[in-house]
Amino acid sequence: MSEWLLSLEGTAAGKDAALALALLAAFLHALFGALQKGRHDPWLSRAAIDASYGVIAAPFALFVVPWPEPHMWPIFAGAFAIHAGYKLAQAATYSRGAYAVVYPVVRGTGPLFAVIGAGLVFGEHFTPGQWAGVFVLVAGILGLAVYNLRTVTVNRDTMVPALMLAVLTGAFVALYTTYDAYGIRSTADPFTFLAWFFFIDGVFMPVYTFRRWRQVPSSELLPLLKRGVIGAFVAYFSFGAIMLATRLDKVGEAAVLRETSTVFAALIAWAVLGEKVGPRRLALMSLIAAGAVIVEFAG
Repeated sequence: MSEWLLSLEGTAAGKDAALALALLAAFLHALFGALQKGRHDPWLSRAAIDASYGVIAAPFALFVVPWPEPHMWPIFAGAFAIHAGYKLAQAATYSRGAYAVVYPVVRGTGPLFAVIGAGLVFGEHFTPGQWAGVFVLVAGILGLAVYNLRTVTVNRDTMVPALMLAVLTGAFVALYTTYDAYGIRSTADPFTFLAWFFFIDGVFMPVYTFRRWRQVPSSELLPLLKRGVIGAFVAYFSFGAIMLATRLDKVGEAAVLRETSTVFAALIAWAVLGEKVGPRRLALMSLIAAGAVIVEFAG
């Protein structure tokens, strides 16, 4: 599998595969966000997910994939620190703001930072047409956030700090996207990076939220753990897909295409969380999709 994937790097088939992987990551990331924002405490939902994917990844990291090269350990340490900051910011955001409002802000600020980061780290450059697509996509995402802000009725008293935290979380999204793309390109086998990343990354949130677990009613423990296992598999395919996309093609393009997750998030908010989707929101979602198409075909 690894050899086949590596053979696609720099080819037209690899570009097509990266496109498909980025769109798959977009859908799954929206689903992942909804899982964390559900009826349970977002901190505990994230901890349950992380603990699950850490435990499941352990045997693959220890016994299946090749062991990391020595130079990978400092890279894993950096990834651990960046993702810890991201999770703290994300959980704080979801605790204070309505999902339909804060999620688009997170995803809208992320691609701008990610494209700039990819240019600095990997020397990638967008064409003027691609930059136009980025701004169209970001305008649609932030427009969706503004529209949702006008109509949502929950968490309004904490919305200002939630929006500030959402921007911070978006910056962390761009940082981990760029850094992890560097990490997965630094090892011979991409699955070594993925397996060890999940194994190591699964430690922080369960330890950090240890005291919170004492407050969980016994009747909620099993549903919360089930959510964790489901979220773990969603995380594997979501994060794995976007990381493989950054290995096969440009980091900036993959990061922008992933932000179509906002369209999927709006649909999930409507179908699962009972939020309304009217003509204005549909128009903004179409703008997001149009921006992603422009980025892909103006390159």
